[in-house]
Amino acid sequence: MSIDYNRIPSPCYIIDEERFRKNLTLIKQVAECSGAEIILAFKGFAMWGVFDILREYISGAAASSPHEARLCFDEIGSKAHTYSPVYRKSEFSSIMKYSSHITFNSLEQYFKYESTLKRYPEHISAGLRINPEFSEVSHGIYNPCSPGSRLGITFDKLEQGLPAGIEGLHFHVLFESDSYALERVLEKFEKDFGHLFDKIKWINMGGGHLITREGYDTDHLTEILRDFRKKTGLHIILEPGSAFAWEAGELVATVEDIVVNGRVKTAILDVSFTAHMPDCLEMPYKPKIIGATEPVKGKPVYRLGGNSCLSGDFMGDWSFDHELKPGERIVFLDMIHYTMVKTTTFNGVQHPSIGLWTKDKKFKLIRRFSYRDYRDRLS
Repeated sequence: MSIDYNRIPSPCYIIDEERFRKNLTLIKQVAECSGAEIILAFKGFAMWGVFDILREYISGAAASSPHEARLCFDEIGSKAHTYSPVYRKSEFSSIMKYSSHITFNSLEQYFKYESTLKRYPEHISAGLRINPEFSEVSHGIYNPCSPGSRLGITFDKLEQGLPAGIEGLHFHVLFESDSYALERVLEKFEKDFGHLFDKIKWINMGGGHLITREGYDTDHLTEILRDFRKKTGLHIILEPGSAFAWEAGELVATVEDIVVNGRVKTAILDVSFTAHMPDCLEMPYKPKIIGATEPVKGKPVYRLGGNSCLSGDFMGDWSFDHELKPGERIVFLDMIHYTMVKTTTFNGVQHPSIGLWTKDKKFKLIRRFSYRDYRDRLS
């Protein structure tokens, strides 16, 4: 890694400008070669402190709430492509104000707001989220096509056509997937919903396209998107979240204490898994750490513990080349996408700062959190 972690305050999320720009460059190339519009999904990455860099490569974002839609308008400078499982009447005026596209999760939601959209002075393109009842996502919590899913409209409800005023269809059934998974989804999607293509203007193929992961076949993706555009004449939108910040930054932490209980040695850190890395426990997954490996016989083995009072605020085990001591840095890899957007101030533990490691090899502090951030969240 190019970052000098000793120059980073602890705890701190740090994004590497060079790696971030590398991801953005590849995403822009795919968009230009395929003719698809690729926008950022805020649910995966909303670190607006680096949007001045982002705006050099893309010009739009996907939102799922009034706050995200406004963030797109304020910090990217464009109106959002907005989808939510449900819209509240009290918030819908804000949704319209900050959105160029609004996708509805059900026919009932569209009919509820159809007249409101027609009265709005600016045209907003309306779409429906469909459920193709096909997904290869193995994590149940992330599978939107699981039986009885609340997300999207199934084929049987659209067999006779679309309501007047609908200009697009939206599906989102991928999760950190490759282009071949998308290809298989499109086969099912076209088979069931192809009769609607001549009635619409655009298709939003959602997120989960992990374009920037090593080994992803971007040529194959480009070919799929080109062929689909040529065959249907439709505008294509992709809205990945993880791909933008994939492996572009870390979470820097410090060992504060070593607790030994029986044969288990726990290094307690100045960060919390439940508060600062909740996706590790939610998915669950075990993050990689610089200088650490899976347990190796003969090497020191440590469980890593968070600094909250939750009993389950720990992960393990890792081997290190030496015995850990208080004051040592622990650097968790790939902690910028999804991890940051899900953080909390549980237990009042100090939220990690947010920083940028610039292409000039300098540290730039973007945000430091204080007591007031904790206090003002709930009252």
